[in-house]
Amino acid sequence: MKNNHPPRDAWTRRDALLGMTAASLCGLSAASATAAPDSALHDVVARRVRELAGGRKLKLRLLLPNGSGGNVNPVIAYFTQMTGVDVQSFETNVDAINTELLLDTLSASRKYDVALPATFGLPDLVAADAILPITDFANQYEPPGFRDKILFGVGDSFDDKLYGFQTDGDAYMMFYHKGMLENLDEQMRFEDTFGQRLSIPQTWQDLDRQMAFFNRPDEGQWGGFLFRTPGYVASEWWVRFHAKGIWPFSSEMEPQIASPAGVEALEEMIRASEHLCPEASNIGLFENWERFGRGDIFCNIGWGGTQKYLNGPNSAMRGNMLYGPTPGGIVDGKLLVTPYFNWGWNYVVTSNSELPEIAYLFALFASTPQMSTLAVRQKDGFFDPFRPEHYEDEGIEAAYTPEFLSVHRASLEAAIPDLYLQNQGEYFRVLTEWLSRALSGETPPQKALDRVAQRWRLITNASGPSVQQERWMRLRNKYPAPIRDALGDIA
Repeated sequence: MKNNHPPRDAWTRRDALLGMTAASLCGLSAASATAAPDSALHDVVARRVRELAGGRKLKLRLLLPNGSGGNVNPVIAYFTQMTGVDVQSFETNVDAINTELLLDTLSASRKYDVALPATFGLPDLVAADAILPITDFANQYEPPGFRDKILFGVGDSFDDKLYGFQTDGDAYMMFYHKGMLENLDEQMRFEDTFGQRLSIPQTWQDLDRQMAFFNRPDEGQWGGFLFRTPGYVASEWWVRFHAKGIWPFSSEMEPQIASPAGVEALEEMIRASEHLCPEASNIGLFENWERFGRGDIFCNIGWGGTQKYLNGPNSAMRGNMLYGPTPGGIVDGKLLVTPYFNWGWNYVVTSNSELPEIAYLFALFASTPQMSTLAVRQKDGFFDPFRPEHYEDEGIEAAYTPEFLSVHRASLEAAIPDLYLQNQGEYFRVLTEWLSRALSGETPPQKALDRVAQRWRLITNASGPSVQQERWMRLRNKYPAPIRDALGDIA
């Protein structure tokens, strides 16, 4: 059955007042929040915020990544209507929000109470004391099983403490030009050339072959638009490498990335780069969407935000796409597909906040089924589904299409995590630097990955090798069981 929420313009002050009245009539208190059904949780949270505010004029300061205001602003309006607490938002570059939060901590400027950093940065934010653990608040206010319904919540905790609310289901996915893939003449030509059917690729080898097949610069057509810019290039290698069936670190925390599997994954990327649109090496995230939306490229890689743009009125690709998970590899004669959760925005409470409990309650309010559905539904924002309720909402179906959502949910539920270890940023900065050198032809692949492995050992030692090893083994256990069972250490 559809969950028919009203459209965004129907969420009025009257609705907010009705919600508050319903909560009051039910006699809900802060203590009863843990027993409240999900459907009433945002009302319970709002009542508790009013109690804490005690009639004072309070203001929360919220740091957002560019593009997410469209998602969060309706939630802010509803929160203020129901609680009387104002929320002032500040947007910054998507690639700089974690750094902005770190700088605010170091300067003790107290600019923000709540923030939406990228999930992969939480371990480094914890190490810098930039964000507060929220485990005690969660035990007090969250109903039993509330977080069990988050389809990917691995990045919300670190060192056995809870720090955030995942609010954006960023699983990498593939986008294919339907007109090219289903063209009968192209299908016949492909089968005559390679002896196999032209269909959505299952492996990276399949994808690379298809990008080469469709890459025809003389005809104004390109094979792919996979990222080759520094901020994103490591993600593709990460998926290609995992699909070889090897852990990036052994159980002893020894880097395994410079193995033959790692070198092969990098060499594949280098060859694949020959069949990408030239702009792939020098434009960023939003420009990627616009360029692919012109309709002359066979495939792209991205997230739900990509789909929201490409399914919008300014895209020539609207209605002309097929979707698939990131390709896999053949390990021990079986297909291994390793979807990857490599971004996602995460509500956190800053360590500088003077209103930490209310800041936490705002994050909880925004993460409830009703409010998170309202946020994800917004077509002018880039949050993606992350709870089961989101996939049943007609507004979200309209923003994404059912075909996309089917692949997205499967990818999200089976996704491998990012490298959620202390100094994640440094591990990936080094990886990105040497991958870029290899992709540009400056450094041979083996030498590049050897350098990465050397630096990773130093980073691990600086992080406390025994503690870091324990963290890594806990993280390995959080990989989806089928993938965890398929990955191995090098003998």
